[in-house]
Amino acid sequence: MEIHQVQTFLAVLNYGGFHRAADALRVSQPAVSGRIRALEDSLGVKLFTRDSGVPQLSEAGKAFRPQAEELLRVAALARQAVHELQPSSGGALRIAAGMSICTYFLPEAMQTYREAHPHVMVTLRSGNSQKVLNMVLDGETDLGLVRSVNHQEIETQMLRDDPLVLVGHPGHRNCKRREATLEEVRSFPLIFYDRGSSDWTFSQGLFRRAGMLPNTVLEVETIESAKRMVERKLGLAFLPLIALSDELRQGKLRAIEISDAEPLHRSLDVIHLKSRPLSANALDFMKVLERAAAVMVPLKKRAAAVPLARRQAAGR
Repeated sequence: MEIHQVQTFLAVLNYGGFHRAADALRVSQPAVSGRIRALEDSLGVKLFTRDSGVPQLSEAGKAFRPQAEELLRVAALARQAVHELQPSSGGALRIAAGMSICTYFLPEAMQTYREAHPHVMVTLRSGNSQKVLNMVLDGETDLGLVRSVNHQEIETQMLRDDPLVLVGHPGHRNCKRREATLEEVRSFPLIFYDRGSSDWTFSQGLFRRAGMLPNTVLEVETIESAKRMVERKLGLAFLPLIALSDELRQGKLRAIEISDAEPLHRSLDVIHLKSRPLSANALDFMKVLERAAAVMVPLKKRAAAVPLARRQAAGR
């Protein structure tokens, strides 16, 4: 088992497929497939099932996933420990973020930061909001990016609103209008992802509060898988706005407003421990995040990002 094989395994999960993982890792798709085969051979199991055309975790893959994340965490800590001993080092920055935030929001922000701070050793970990919160509380990361999380020991700064938006393919029969009632939406063919997650609970709760059951036609594991299914006109889905910027701008997907239900609003937040002053690297990264959030494509009109005015001067 090699580290790059484990990284590739998690990339396939994070990006929702072999092709997108290859693009993210900047290698060929055959190289991704080869790494996964080599990893499966070393473990003696199949990590993915491919019957549906979209790779899904096997039972062995589900068992291996948390161990793979832990392996990369330990490897990152080892690299960081050595890196900080180097006299030319620009320091270190540890970040944790929700999976969709890592996939759809952080890449451009990270590129901007790395161009300005090439000597800073950056470690990025992913997980659900509770896991990210725990990493911040345990001092394992300097900054966390989550949605709508509050805790008495952390400082929370809102970057912007990131609602769940009902979207479908413009050619789908249920997307001829841009507005529908909740009763109408209930009968639409709906695709949900990541059962038990906050996104799944949030979108399902919209119907449960009204005493309705949604017409679920498909459940998948990741946001990207759900989006790909929507693009193939298999149904509609409630997806985070940050995952839809390109598709909405280019007209590949269409947003449907629910006329008689509250919007599924959530905030995109950056969190850190109140008791620990932020380093200069962390403060600089927060400024990059603020600028990145301000230019995200809105659903209708731009929602103003909340300025990150409160800074800890002691961290400078």
